[in-house]
Amino acid sequence: MDTILIVNAGSSSVKFQVFEIEGAGGPRKRLKGQMDGIGTRPRLRAETPDKHSLIDQAFARDQVADVPAALATAGVWLREEQKIEPIAFGHRVVHGGPLFGEPVLIDDSVLAHLDNYVSLAPLHQPNNLAAIRAIRARFPDLPQIACFDTAFHRGHGALADHFAIPERLYEEGVRRYGFHGLSYEYIAGALQSVAPDIANGRVIVAHLGSGASMCALSSGRSVDSTMGFTALDGLPMGTRPGHIDPGVVLYLIMQKGMEPAAVQEMLYRESGLKGLSSISNDMRELQSSSEPRAQFAVDYFVHHVGLCAGMLAASLGGVDAFVFTAGIGENSPGIRARITEKLVWLGVTLDREANASGGPLISRPRSRVHAYVIPTDEELMIARHTLACLSKQPVRQTAMEAVTG
Repeated sequence: MDTILIVNAGSSSVKFQVFEIEGAGGPRKRLKGQMDGIGTRPRLRAETPDKHSLIDQAFARDQVADVPAALATAGVWLREEQKIEPIAFGHRVVHGGPLFGEPVLIDDSVLAHLDNYVSLAPLHQPNNLAAIRAIRARFPDLPQIACFDTAFHRGHGALADHFAIPERLYEEGVRRYGFHGLSYEYIAGALQSVAPDIANGRVIVAHLGSGASMCALSSGRSVDSTMGFTALDGLPMGTRPGHIDPGVVLYLIMQKGMEPAAVQEMLYRESGLKGLSSISNDMRELQSSSEPRAQFAVDYFVHHVGLCAGMLAASLGGVDAFVFTAGIGENSPGIRARITEKLVWLGVTLDREANASGGPLISRPRSRVHAYVIPTDEELMIARHTLACLSKQPVRQTAMEAVTG
């Protein structure tokens, strides 16, 4: 059976999933895995959809020193042990800029444009593109599809899309893009089955992980988001600050004499929960710590989720449901409980037993605004977009038949 390989490359890990093409039934997950600890303690793990382990193997640091090496190592295992020869690759690409509002077949021109956005997403974009280039070098004839985290938000109205700066900058592409769009797109679709009564209503989705943002959905479409021009904006994150007065950046450069590269390093890698706590960027460690600074970092995170909920509720003109997703949102009942305390004024009444068990519905039956926990699946969204793009491309006939049914 034909397969596609979905790649989500980060700075120290490469996540991947293999999907079988099932015709009209859509992509079917065959396995998922990741190579983490790249350059430090490389480890390849993979499992089937029913959680059966396929591999759990460590490597020497110099064996997997970078993203291309991680892809090559995982690729050898996929080909030799799993007999997988994908007909195409789908990639998460964080920033699509003003040019790319939907998934696109990657060619030299697309890559050149995406290089222009590296400075706007330095934690993600370089690694996304490194994975694409590594695969192109080894399999130049296989199609690769870029799926953008910014694309889902491209329908924002002008009021949500603009900064209050000269219009010429907006025309150049300086605007509020929003991120985590693949996750929000999945949740918008999942609501149709999880909560059909509110799926077309006013919903706030909180994608809470090491990277965190929130999105206002109206009738399943993004109308506002906490992130803007870059993935620094909005909520405090693992190592990123979220909302910050731009005067702070001017102060660091003009008064403290910091070089722009040093400011970028601080904002992307030394701020957020890590900067507030001076302990860790991992919410699990902070919650288990008795250190006052760790508790302060957790309090700060919860406080700002509450603030942003109010902002998005105003943008929507009211709220029908609130959804938690991503690593923290899906796996931390304690954080969910603390955040819902901030949402009582909106009409959320938490069911503590349902919250402890993980939901999906975690609010009480009479809650005016319902709260849900819905696991996200960005890789499935990428697989769907990849197949949609493949159906428009001159790929192998067997693949075309599978895609089109």
